[in-house]
Amino acid sequence: MALISKSILSKRGLDKLKHKANELLSRTIDQHVTLAVTGLSRSGKTAFITSLVNQLINEGNGIKLSFFDPVHNGGFIAAKRVPQKHYHVPRFDYDSAISALTSEPATWPEPTHGISELRLAIRYQPKNSILKYATDMATLTLDITDYPGEWLLDLPMLKQTYQEWSQQTHALMTSTPRAEHSKNFLIKLAQLDPFACASEELLAELAQEYTTLLHTFRHELGLSVIQPGRFILPGDLAGAPILEFFPFPGLDSLDGNDYQNAPDNSFIGMLRSRYLEYKEQVVRKFYREHFLRFDRQIVLADCLKPLNKGNESFADLELAMSMILESYHYGKSGIFSRLFSPKIDKLLFGATKADHVTPEQHAPMVALLNQLIHQNKHHLNYEAVEVKTLAIASVKATNSGVSKHKGKDIPVIQGQTIGHSNSTEPSGIFGQKITVFPGAVPSQLPNDDYWQSNNFNFIEFAPLSGLNKHQCLPHVRMDQVLQFLLADKMI
Repeated sequence: MALISKSILSKRGLDKLKHKANELLSRTIDQHVTLAVTGLSRSGKTAFITSLVNQLINEGNGIKLSFFDPVHNGGFIAAKRVPQKHYHVPRFDYDSAISALTSEPATWPEPTHGISELRLAIRYQPKNSILKYATDMATLTLDITDYPGEWLLDLPMLKQTYQEWSQQTHALMTSTPRAEHSKNFLIKLAQLDPFACASEELLAELAQEYTTLLHTFRHELGLSVIQPGRFILPGDLAGAPILEFFPFPGLDSLDGNDYQNAPDNSFIGMLRSRYLEYKEQVVRKFYREHFLRFDRQIVLADCLKPLNKGNESFADLELAMSMILESYHYGKSGIFSRLFSPKIDKLLFGATKADHVTPEQHAPMVALLNQLIHQNKHHLNYEAVEVKTLAIASVKATNSGVSKHKGKDIPVIQGQTIGHSNSTEPSGIFGQKITVFPGAVPSQLPNDDYWQSNNFNFIEFAPLSGLNKHQCLPHVRMDQVLQFLLADKMI
């Protein structure tokens, strides 16, 4: 009897030891990914996150993610939303976004205006990793962080003095197409004595005028280089004095000693102080508190609307991408490594709204985006960051087909219009169902000949009707997105 009891106790001890070993193995193997999603305004961040979550939580109820290996190989079990870790960060409003897409009539979800988070728990069956010896079912925790690309454009400011930033910004404001809109504002600044005692009321008034200019540049002119980014997407900083500064022209003509010794209560002293405070308390703080945690990043870019807007808009997108990517050197020589030592190992560039052109134009879309990021992409690859570019549509809004025109087969797309990209109609006003060939996307950076002969006609489409929140949303290459960003963590 004693031998039997001893055997039972021994077995229990072994089972307990095995359970602890399995727990330790599960904890030591990487089972957590923090995915950062960013892009300039109207690049489709909200739709992207909504679709990504929708595809995972509804897999098995609808369209298969055929290029996502965990699904293709039968290892995917289920995914669900779970409470996020950071209670002080706003939650990404998935429910409102999916309701907008599945309402009648369907509408695009409201864009986000600051940082937000959402957490998923993804259960899968390990197939090839050491984890398969410890458990039949593993859980990958996916934290998704959404933040505006405009905030990313602020990063180069960390390397600039107020004088350098003012000179750079003034050069932009006096160039086409910004010059005409900036004229009155610059005249007001020319009348200020930089060393006079500052009026906070006047500073606030001029800062608001500068902010209005930034909104004009972004939303009326379709430009991408907007600094400081928090001015148009202030979040919880709206109305704070830290957002009440602006570039001051002509600083290079001032005596260096006078400029350096300008009192804090002078116009130039107060502007300089607020600029420095913005860099430290807004820009650097964001990257220390959030960017440091990111494992993987997707940058969404809408190349179609700038093509439609014209040469100046597209050139500004090119400048914005170079500014963003200049700071995306994650290797030993990059600014991020020196300041924050980030751990990002995969970077995906998504050319969005691929469904707004015909399918054979997807390859040129990828080639064009690769051209925009070419030099920096080479550096990122060299620094051992895996980089990929895809043409995607997070939520497919059109159907593609072939139409006859003068006896020839022409590829076309069909969808419900919202209005042309230069329309002044509110986004909720719908046009008619149309069938169209929008034009060819250039596979190289456009030259002058392209802009003179271009007849590209990018059209905004509303979401398809009849979508169901309990089924996978129609998409273009979201399975390839998941494959690149998550599949290696689910083997």
